[in-house]
Amino acid sequence: MSHRRISKGKAVLAGAGAVGVAAAAILLPNANASQSGTDDGAGGGAGQNPRTVSAASAPELVARLSSQLGDDYAGAYYDAAKKQVVVNVADSGGSGGDESAERVRASGAVARNVRNSMGELRSATGTLTRDATIPGTAWAVDPRTNQVLVTADTTVTGERWDTLESTVRSLGEGVARIQKSAGEFKPFLEGGDAIFGGGARCSLGFNVTTQDGTPGFLTAGHCGVAAEQWSEAQNGAPVGTVQAATFPGDGDFALLTYDDPATDAPSEVDLGNGQTLPIGQAGEAAVGLDVIRMGSTTGLADGSVTGLNATVNYAEGSVSGLIQTNVCAEPGDSGGPLFTADGTAIGLTSGGSGDCTSGGETFFQPVTTALAAVGGAEIGAGGSGTGTGDAGGEGDTGNDGVEAGRDH
Repeated sequence: MSHRRISKGKAVLAGAGAVGVAAAAILLPNANASQSGTDDGAGGGAGQNPRTVSAASAPELVARLSSQLGDDYAGAYYDAAKKQVVVNVADSGGSGGDESAERVRASGAVARNVRNSMGELRSATGTLTRDATIPGTAWAVDPRTNQVLVTADTTVTGERWDTLESTVRSLGEGVARIQKSAGEFKPFLEGGDAIFGGGARCSLGFNVTTQDGTPGFLTAGHCGVAAEQWSEAQNGAPVGTVQAATFPGDGDFALLTYDDPATDAPSEVDLGNGQTLPIGQAGEAAVGLDVIRMGSTTGLADGSVTGLNATVNYAEGSVSGLIQTNVCAEPGDSGGPLFTADGTAIGLTSGGSGDCTSGGETFFQPVTTALAAVGGAEIGAGGSGTGTGDAGGEGDTGNDGVEAGRDH
């Protein structure tokens, strides 16, 4: 597969699983799909208990502290059970680490001294990219263990396994660890109430509004490179056209515009059984964040974020900058939306391994990165910043007459 860079000036998030093709799920042959609230804790200063933080505000706090701590920052995660942000502070052996830990506590987060700095962990992922880019492998920094978690699927055997194992050993003790996956990494491409193009089938992610006001939607990039035009039914009339797509490489996302500019593309996710969830904003993922995935094959599935900035090596090529999760997915779920219970758009299903019986790993394209690639990440139709609206539930029909829903 080849990939094209998105060249549109701007896209504004409008919704997911919406009327028209919006509620459909795009699946490609061989591409795998594999909370909100306000801070309510008081204090947070030195000597005080950690502050209670909402899941929605955790990524912002992490981003601020990572910038303030500089080289002492060694990752962070959200403890959903305690509703606290835990920030790793590299043990440099000097007073700088103590000062950074004090700054973390003053912000209301939990400071945790760790051995490996973020620079060392990033260097380790660089070595893996250079020496162990093997189809069927993936890696991401796991801040909970302060290591790089390397995952190998069932195809990594023999010399390829030996290469991976020796590369991990070369990183030094306690820097990285390997885990085996029960399945095979691939993009999820078939099944579900879908949109069709070029013999491929995929799930729609989130509706957007482009810079010129044209309604469109985001989906997986491996869907976008499979065909230029997509229809609501197999061999049906096209309803959306790919403006550009990225896969493999620096992501797995595509931007399509609806061929009918009057298409109703509301800001909601279809939850099935006639229920929808309004999507109010796009947000960043954080390790430990509870998330929900919607897919045309398996419907709703939930879990949590286990890694950020993940690299996954599909047979089609390597993709970087992904969100790693323990949310299950199956072929046909590709391109579908990942979101939080409060209606924050988080990601687009890329691929993974396993299924919704045995479990596995699933990777997602961050929505914020996809929106940035097309010029902006404001929420709401036409860039109004409101991002509300109605989405088609199962069996709903949009203004363009295209039925939205899912097959089960």
